[in-house]
Amino acid sequence: MPLRFTYIVFSLLLRLTLFSQSYIAQREVVNYNKHQYNAGTQNWNIKQDDQGRLYFANNEGVLVFDGTYWKLYPLPNKTIVRSIVFGRDHRLYVGGQDEIGYFSPDKSGKLTYTSLNELIPEKERNFSDIWNIVSFGDDIFFRSTNKVFRYSNHTISINHPYSSWLFLGVLNDTLIVHDEQKGILYYENGIWKPFIEKQYLPPGFFITSITAFAPDSGLITTGKNGIFLVAGKQLRPFLLKGNTIDNTQNFSGSVTIDAEHFGISTYTNGIFIVDKKGQVLENISLKEGLQNSNIRSLFMDRDKNIWMGLDNGIDFVAYNNAIKQLNPAIFNGGGGYSLIQYRNSLYFALSNGIYETALPASRDLSYTPNNIRLLNGGQTWGLNNINNNLLVARDDGFYRIANNEMQTISAETGYWVFQSLPSPPEQKLIAAGNYNGVRIFEQVGNNQIIDKGILSTLTGSTRFLEIDGANIWVSHPYRGVYKINRANAAVKLYTHAEGLPSDLNNHVYKLKGRIVIATEKGVYEYDSLKDRFLPSDFYKPIFGETSLRYLKEGPQGNIWFVHEKTPGIVDFSTAKPSVFYLPELKGRILSGFEYIYPVDENNVFIGGETGFYHINYQKYKENIHPLSTYIRTVKSISSTDSLLFGGYANNTGSDNRAKEDIPAVSYRWNSFHFEYSSPLFEQQLNIEYSYLLKGFDEEWSEWTKKTEKDYTNLPAGNYTFSVKARNNLNNESTVSSYSFTVLPPWYQSWWARLFYLALAILLIFIAYKWQERKHLKREAIRFAEERKKYEDEQKRITYQHQLELEKSEKELIRVQNEKLETEIEFKNSELASTAMNLVQKKEFILKVKQELQHFIRSGKEKIETNELKKVVHILSDEEKLNEEWEQFSLHFNKVHGDFLIILKEKFPDLKPHELKLCAYLRMNLSSKEIAQLMSISVRGVEISRYRLRKKLQIPTEVNLFQFLFDLQTGSAPANPENNEPGAGEV
Repeated sequence: MPLRFTYIVFSLLLRLTLFSQSYIAQREVVNYNKHQYNAGTQNWNIKQDDQGRLYFANNEGVLVFDGTYWKLYPLPNKTIVRSIVFGRDHRLYVGGQDEIGYFSPDKSGKLTYTSLNELIPEKERNFSDIWNIVSFGDDIFFRSTNKVFRYSNHTISINHPYSSWLFLGVLNDTLIVHDEQKGILYYENGIWKPFIEKQYLPPGFFITSITAFAPDSGLITTGKNGIFLVAGKQLRPFLLKGNTIDNTQNFSGSVTIDAEHFGISTYTNGIFIVDKKGQVLENISLKEGLQNSNIRSLFMDRDKNIWMGLDNGIDFVAYNNAIKQLNPAIFNGGGGYSLIQYRNSLYFALSNGIYETALPASRDLSYTPNNIRLLNGGQTWGLNNINNNLLVARDDGFYRIANNEMQTISAETGYWVFQSLPSPPEQKLIAAGNYNGVRIFEQVGNNQIIDKGILSTLTGSTRFLEIDGANIWVSHPYRGVYKINRANAAVKLYTHAEGLPSDLNNHVYKLKGRIVIATEKGVYEYDSLKDRFLPSDFYKPIFGETSLRYLKEGPQGNIWFVHEKTPGIVDFSTAKPSVFYLPELKGRILSGFEYIYPVDENNVFIGGETGFYHINYQKYKENIHPLSTYIRTVKSISSTDSLLFGGYANNTGSDNRAKEDIPAVSYRWNSFHFEYSSPLFEQQLNIEYSYLLKGFDEEWSEWTKKTEKDYTNLPAGNYTFSVKARNNLNNESTVSSYSFTVLPPWYQSWWARLFYLALAILLIFIAYKWQERKHLKREAIRFAEERKKYEDEQKRITYQHQLELEKSEKELIRVQNEKLETEIEFKNSELASTAMNLVQKKEFILKVKQELQHFIRSGKEKIETNELKKVVHILSDEEKLNEEWEQFSLHFNKVHGDFLIILKEKFPDLKPHELKLCAYLRMNLSSKEIAQLMSISVRGVEISRYRLRKKLQIPTEVNLFQFLFDLQTGSAPANPENNEPGAGEV
């Protein structure tokens, strides 16, 4: 009964609503909608692996996020995934609708799913949704409303409820389950035993989460009964205090932030941050930036940041971030120009007014209660504490705040800034930079400030003003730097001619007691001896020629600056000054009106485009999480992409692979795409990467924010791609590597090389043979040439000898011919002489004939003896004439190659006188000469010749002399057509 009375009291307390404070600073909230992660709307459960990747149980499968890329892994049956958990074996166990199994990497590092349904008896496979999965020891427990599956040693056992299973979880190393009929049970030695019976639970009790509260107790959230603490086997209410909280609202989950703080999520009002006493410290809901206030799942990652799976989307709260924004609704989106801590309040100068709030007791001023109030509207440029007076520079004049009331000092023009002037103890002078120059004021007593007038002839806007002893320094971003002598109000302008790198963008500040100028090329200092500006010897090693717009020294001596809309700090707490940038605020500060107000190491305020930003610099330095980098994707690229590595290694979660697992890629896939990431979610803007492809690159790449790299047309060889990350504090991660081999093309493979070797040997052999043949051919040619040369020489000699022989022979022949010709001429002369003799004899005979005829005509009958002897004598001479013809024939045949003999053989019918005619014709005698030799008339010769032609059967077109000549040589007539008469024809 006392326990029931407790529940009655608790039910009344649940109806109470309490009020608590909120803070001026807001944690950064990052929204991820379904279009960004490209999956279902609802996210039911969240887990994180050893490498920092996050896993979400999503309506469409398991959703993975590594800080850069999202990837969805649906179940084979495409059902809703409501629960996930990592086992000791590093597998991700998953529960869908009528489906249980796990994801694990294959050899290529790709996450693949293995179903466990085959281990479940077929009749038990209808179990609908798996709402909870618990890794307990080496076993995995899956809960649906009508079954609890225990997966152990590759077997599955089943526990059925007494009515229905409502929750499964771990309470301080004890596995518990909530049965609707029996209450809360715990698991021991394979048996579910009573833990808290149903009668001791509130009506409608429905557990949504269990979180460790202390070593011996846990925090339980319920769907409609509030929050409870369980210690031992006792259950007692845990009431939330503060904020407008209905303790009966639906609480959906819880996480342990640290030993003193917890996060409680709801279905209607976002999340609450509470302490162990139940005090609500923060409420992060729709108005603080969540996409919606219905939180389905809650998770604290390893970097102490909060993830929420929403009814529609995913939200991230940078709970552990040292940077927060001060932009309460009352600021109405005004830009932050100045801020000051004065007495027990914070004052804010914005573009739309000046605001105030009381300071908290906390060292971290971002936890200042949000009780900000507006003191006065209108453009406010600056706040300065001069002589313990809070002075306000506004567009409409010079004001002082006293007792949170605005008091007008000067209203004739707008004011920018105030500086205290060194002066005698009895005087308290103030230099004020306004729209028209520098004006001097004097504080009289504690309350009165008197206008002393314009200091010099310098006119124009004076927004940047610093004091250096007897001089006042003023800078104008478009004109240069002015030095005003306080004693005589003399003004001197310093520009590029006096050492500044440019006439533009020079801003005067005072650091470590010295006047410095922030320029487009670093920091410059004034050299009084040379009366010109020079690059600072102290700051040049720090800034180099970095373009600077703003400089501010903090209480600890650190220097805050702004470079290209990005704030940074030079930290002098180490032996060597360190330069850090805050990329989280790049582009968020009020450009052109940069403002940084370092109160201490825990509180640095920076003016923003809307409101201000608070930096707990001490926490920022301490909040350095170990960086990790992993390669999430390796693809080889050709006409299509081939996934070589999916980002997951073996069950140890390491990227290291056995040597035999290093892939060898065909040469036609020799272009590669690498993707990598560092799952440091709250510092993604701070992360840069550097990569190296061993075997190709000679050195690490420049640092870049790109999370992918392509290599194309790599030659054959062994490669290792390495990548590392660093943050803005120059902390580097360990190196993540992936090794692979590009096989040589077929024409560079070992068998091709063997072929090439054989081919080379063959070619060498062929070349040798060819050279040998070429040499032999060359030798043969040389030998032939020499032989030819020799032969030619021999021929030349022979020819020369032949020529000489021929010459000798010709000479001999010539001599012989001449001799023959002489002989022939001689014989011809003899023949001619013989012929003449014949002619003479013919004449003699004719004379004898005439003498005889004379005798006859004389009529003498008696012939005297002397006369007859005379005739006898003549006749005797005639006999000699016949002997002379015989001699003529002999000589003629000898001279003319047996002509008459040959003629007689060929033409035996020829008579002697015809043979004589032929001989005379052969001798080419004229017809007249022939007529005389033959004692006939010329006409008789013609007739004899005609008869001879006919007898010899010579055609009329053949020359008779030529015929007789050819007959001697044994050849036919040379030109039968030539019928031109020769000497023998005439």
